[in-house]
Amino acid sequence: MLELTTELVTGRWMFLQSAAMRIVIADCSVDYEGRLSAHLPEAARLIMLKADGCVAIHADGGAYKPLNWMNAPNTLIEEESRWIVTNPKGERLTITLHVVHSDTSYELGQDPGLEKDGVEAQLQKLLAERVEVLEEGLTLVRREYPTIIGPVDLLCRAADGGAVAVEIKRKGSIDGVEQLSRYLDFLRRDTRFDSVRGMFVALDVTPQARALATDREIEWQEVDYDELRGIESNFLRLF
Repeated sequence: MLELTTELVTGRWMFLQSAAMRIVIADCSVDYEGRLSAHLPEAARLIMLKADGCVAIHADGGAYKPLNWMNAPNTLIEEESRWIVTNPKGERLTITLHVVHSDTSYELGQDPGLEKDGVEAQLQKLLAERVEVLEEGLTLVRREYPTIIGPVDLLCRAADGGAVAVEIKRKGSIDGVEQLSRYLDFLRRDTRFDSVRGMFVALDVTPQARALATDREIEWQEVDYDELRGIESNFLRLF
């Protein structure tokens, strides 16, 4: 389990590894500067500072997707009524706090990860046994390869020696592509890998997920579950 700490250096909170999630409810306005500029006018919102350093700002609506966010690693400068979040990419998120209604931290502990349904778990097992059906020359390094934000379904080695992170879903939606994108972001910082590319695999990949994967240079594939089950054994069987 990771040791969670935050360290104060010359007035700057450095996100290192933290065990606690901080939840703030406040009237705030938010300005983002980076690949584009965006502004959220003053309103009551939920601000989450996760243990891994991610920062997310939510409204009361829109399901799970935040209005704005910054993926780890981040640096937070916390002033009296303003937070300035920056990352190594040069992006900057300025959160101006007008009224703070609640500010609480919780230690959630180590998460066991998402339990897959029966079909998805079996699909992962079948593909782990025969990763070459996804790409010629592909070999398995490990199932459930751990990262600090959760395990990658399959970590493989391509014929050219590069690493391939494979995320497997029964229904391939945008959420799965986003999940794989986050894994790739962390894996590509690992100096043990010369290169890492992603492969999104599902029984059915939605058009939106295909478009997003292509835009992010992530390969996607659809596989046939019955066909994979048919090669699970070398013995012919009637049932």
